[in-house]
Amino acid sequence: MSLVWTPLDPAVLAPVPAGLRVEQVDPGGRAADLDEIADVGFYVPAYDTPVDFGVVLPAMTSLRVLQTQTAGVDVVQAHRPEQVTLCNARGVHDASTAELAVTLLLASLRGIPDFVRAQDEGRWAYEPRRALADHTVLLVGYGSIGAALERRLEPFECHLLRVARTPRDTTGAQQVHGLDELPALLPQADAVVLAVPLTDDTRGLVDARFLAAMRDHAVLVNVSRGPVVDTAALLDQTRSGRLFAALDVTDPEPLPPGHPLWSSPGVLISPHVGGATTAMQPRLRALLRDQLRRYAGGEDLVNVVAGPVRPLPVRPRGSTAQA
Repeated sequence: MSLVWTPLDPAVLAPVPAGLRVEQVDPGGRAADLDEIADVGFYVPAYDTPVDFGVVLPAMTSLRVLQTQTAGVDVVQAHRPEQVTLCNARGVHDASTAELAVTLLLASLRGIPDFVRAQDEGRWAYEPRRALADHTVLLVGYGSIGAALERRLEPFECHLLRVARTPRDTTGAQQVHGLDELPALLPQADAVVLAVPLTDDTRGLVDARFLAAMRDHAVLVNVSRGPVVDTAALLDQTRSGRLFAALDVTDPEPLPPGHPLWSSPGVLISPHVGGATTAMQPRLRALLRDQLRRYAGGEDLVNVVAGPVRPLPVRPRGSTAQA
């Protein structure tokens, strides 16, 4: 019998496969205070409360699978024990994050923040704005979120460019460029949307040189991770009015009161809510039910980021619980 800890109500994951015992537990940083933590074989960390992985994971000596609720795993990756399979939530946040990216892009182009401020003042602020139609959008990061974003942008009559770590042709014969081609692509784009994971290769990717290569008055949309962008370099460009930015993530994050990004001209900020919609939970529950079925049956897991694809289930020491 393998113990599963998840912040979700086990009832929403029913039917629980034979051989598993699912408990609703959110350990946070209280590893030493929790019974049975050493017996946990499959762990789903909380989504919206802090977890001290440096404390929790070493205490889970029977752990075999760590399944995040997030697409990015940069926070937990450094604390993963070598024998543990780390899986992300690829696909869970695609719809929500792609929706927000389109919203931020349109809001920036059409000047929605200015209209809201004018409404607060009771002021009729007529001014022609840019359309998304006929513009070129460069998608930096062409994973599942990038592909979901592409599907939503296609009806807007804009031209799309795609960049990923590995260049390739898609099934529709559409070219995906490599990261090394960015210097040639950036001057072609009216908008650049970042949807890359935070890795050693992408940390600080959007630096002063990257931003300088962008077209005048282009919009940078970031729905990936804050440290992908050099904040100081971005401030230099937005303060001058040369570039615009729409950010769901920032560095630092949360953005503290008084930080210059709050007041920089042409910057629109949302508080890291890309995946936080009603679309998340149904997709998350479906993913967890499938992963638990695979885990209990000794099948290959999906969304594996690191570790063995087919980890061995663990029988907790001295456990007599029923599935």
